[in-house]
Amino acid sequence: MAGKVKWVTDIEKSVLINNFEKRGWVQVTENEDWNFYWMSVQTIRNVFSVETGYRLSDDQIVNHFPNHYELTRKDLMVKNIKRYRKELEKEGSPLAEKDENGKYLYLFVSQSNKEAYVISLYINNPLLIGGRKFDLRLYVLVSTYRPLRCYMYKLGFCRFCTVKYTPSTSELDNMFVHLTNVAIQKHGDDYNHIHGGKWTVSNLRLYLESTRGKEVTSKLFDEIHWIIVQSLKAVAVNASPSLTSSTANDRILKYNLINDTLNIAVPNGEIPDCKWNKSPPKEVLGNYEILYDEELAQGDGADRELRSRQGQSQGPRAGRSRDSGRAVLTTWK
Repeated sequence: MAGKVKWVTDIEKSVLINNFEKRGWVQVTENEDWNFYWMSVQTIRNVFSVETGYRLSDDQIVNHFPNHYELTRKDLMVKNIKRYRKELEKEGSPLAEKDENGKYLYLFVSQSNKEAYVISLYINNPLLIGGRKFDLRLYVLVSTYRPLRCYMYKLGFCRFCTVKYTPSTSELDNMFVHLTNVAIQKHGDDYNHIHGGKWTVSNLRLYLESTRGKEVTSKLFDEIHWIIVQSLKAVAVNASPSLTSSTANDRILKYNLINDTLNIAVPNGEIPDCKWNKSPPKEVLGNYEILYDEELAQGDGADRELRSRQGQSQGPRAGRSRDSGRAVLTTWK
């Protein structure tokens, strides 16, 4: 058993267990010595609670940052973004710029009084495809926070409502019109159990490029990436994506997602070591691509050139510039 990664999980999902077993890793119990523990949200809270005082050893890793709720809980997220914005203001960062009315241009949080915040707003004219609402499921892997290094998985997907959208107040209670959750939509009469009402992100991108143009589409995805990076900078966390599969394609996607995640988190299937170089070679990334590397950004002075791309008026959310058809990395990277 020496030299083999010892794993444990409290989540009985085939996409996890099959990935562990194919690597020849050894399953143990939570009370034995382990190297890799894929924990549920509740377990991570219990294990790393103030009462237990548990700390990881140098050869142990888990799938969550212990304080992931600092981002995934909206009330805590807004407090962290507010704090982060103040820090940027002290540093004189362009991200903390205000307009002529004194409102922040970026990292926007609507404040109605001293303690009340509007965290999200319902959009009355959402982008529709085929007349239906949809949302995005994007997977981001954070391998280290100091320095911040994160990866975007290329095989995310969209989830569609089964009933066409209408702003009519008579349909406000119709969940099949407004909520994209599979747990809800699968009970609808028009739910497709083969494709599960899902599109790949690559299909979404092709659709948007054909209907809105490549420049607009690139700018949209650049802004999505920008929001992800700034959210991660505001607090050290990661989220808890569902590993439940509603279709065969869903199962394949999530199996490959876990496979590529483990290749980055546990390179070569070796026992974890906190002294590892946390920058894996490109060939092991699979369907991940580097989203942000703080060490590289600092070395290139990218953050200092935040607005240098196509004129300052576009700010840090400017879209990707094009050079002979090739995307140029955004300056915040």
